[in-house]
Amino acid sequence: MAVLEVKGLSKQYPEFLLDGISFSLEEGRIMGLIGRNGAGKTTTLKSIFNIVHKSGGEIKIFGFDMPGDEQKIKTLIGYTGGAINYYQRKKLKDIAAVTRRFYTNWDDDAYRRYLDAFSLNEEKTPLQLSEGMRVKFSLTLALSHNAKLLILDEPTSGLDPVSRAELLDTFTYLKGKGVSILFSTHITSDLEKCADDITYIAKGSLIASMPLERFLCENRAAGHGDTLEEIMVHYEKEDINEKLAD
Repeated sequence: MAVLEVKGLSKQYPEFLLDGISFSLEEGRIMGLIGRNGAGKTTTLKSIFNIVHKSGGEIKIFGFDMPGDEQKIKTLIGYTGGAINYYQRKKLKDIAAVTRRFYTNWDDDAYRRYLDAFSLNEEKTPLQLSEGMRVKFSLTLALSHNAKLLILDEPTSGLDPVSRAELLDTFTYLKGKGVSILFSTHITSDLEKCADDITYIAKGSLIASMPLERFLCENRAAGHGDTLEEIMVHYEKEDINEKLAD
């Protein structure tokens, strides 16, 4: 079952066009979204969540239309754009108290479990937390209403290697519970550890969307590199020396 279907998604800005992006995410799978800075990853994620209003295309989540069924959809999904950057002087428990009002399916037991798992002290404020701990709190809020689909923009950004490994273990655990996860990252080695599928965007256009192993095998056979990082460099590296010579 496809929990997320994106068909022909486009967004026009004065100097950038996200052009006809299409992919689907199945239940209980993890999809990594990759591309250079400015490729259109964040625009894609925010369009799915209706933070950015798309110019064209179709988005279905659990069979519901976004934005037509936005209110219903948002009770089923969790979104985080990285570290929490609001209510900097409010205690974490107060931020959670405000957040839980928006979800009839808020799960206090899950909230407590993630606080403990991420070693978060809810008596602290975001200003008192490291970048990595703010990311963990943002994820805690996203995970505490039993979301069946997580949409995450650079969730491992700012985390140390051990914390990243713990977070990837959490993703794998959630996948085993039937949760689907779409997340963007520049740390491609993380995807090689946990992702089932890959969607690759370059300069606003779709390069590929397929199972990760197939993507790696096809590009290895073509001599484009052995890892995701090497394959991305193959596709995207520009000859700076030629530009300087011009």
